[in-house]
Amino acid sequence: MASGTVGTGKEPPHGRAEAARDAAERVASAFPALLVEAERIAQTVAHGIHGRRRAGTGETFWQYKQYRVGDSASAIDWRRSARSDEVYVRENEWEAANTVWLWTNVNASMEFKSHLSEISKKERGVIITLALANLLLQAGERVGMLGSAEPPSHHLTAMRRFAHYLTDESTSSDDLPPAVRIPRFSTLVLVGDFLQPIEEINQRFGELAGRDIQGHIVQVLDPAEETLPYQGRKEFAEISGPLKLTIGKVEGLRGAYHEKVEAHRRELGHLCRRLGWTFGVHHTDVSPHQALLSLYGRLSGDFATGRASVAGS
Repeated sequence: MASGTVGTGKEPPHGRAEAARDAAERVASAFPALLVEAERIAQTVAHGIHGRRRAGTGETFWQYKQYRVGDSASAIDWRRSARSDEVYVRENEWEAANTVWLWTNVNASMEFKSHLSEISKKERGVIITLALANLLLQAGERVGMLGSAEPPSHHLTAMRRFAHYLTDESTSSDDLPPAVRIPRFSTLVLVGDFLQPIEEINQRFGELAGRDIQGHIVQVLDPAEETLPYQGRKEFAEISGPLKLTIGKVEGLRGAYHEKVEAHRRELGHLCRRLGWTFGVHHTDVSPHQALLSLYGRLSGDFATGRASVAGS
């Protein structure tokens, strides 16, 4: 099952200097708009959601509180206490081993957009990822981009860095998340179409889940990739490769194609259940708000209970 259902011809080649300039201009113009859209979506979803900042083991100061029996004497802030009749201790944010790592497939295979949608899978995936990062940072969580050399951050100022990373053409890698070493007990959110062979997905997810990682999968699909809404003779081209296929009567394959898509989704869901991860599907012809709210809710459940649940598709 190809991840790019219908493709168009490649653009004429540019010289190296022109290509570099074009790429730089696209990056510079793309990520501010994505940031604005992601922030708008995040603010809508955040309405009525309380922040989840809390005290715990960490290095970042959060607040002072009055000393109580049982508090560690080493936590007493003597300078702050000297200015009052009370004894105060310092509380730090809970951040160790609970970083949320985000990954989005930004390869060419995600650039597909049919006549049934106004946005490509790639752009929608980036927007969902940035909006989620915005919500998490507002809640005081530490967020990092999987595969990026930059360290995780809990500051909203990291949003521009995240956006630049996701829109930089040099970020393009594999259609699956990199098999990097993630700190134990971290949380992982993966966004992509996940139309690769289930054996490859199984191997990569297994590598990432081997260190008690809580995982959440969001499969982003164009509606045409499920419904195959074409009639008559049609040429299908692989977006990220040279493969082409001409079918004389597309509607005759619709039933078998739909069964193939459903079988692949069932296998993905089964894989996530076996790993204790959640799995959800988002279509690019509907608003991203519902997907983001569901995903954020599942993440909140992770932090509250330490367990993951399986979400329906």
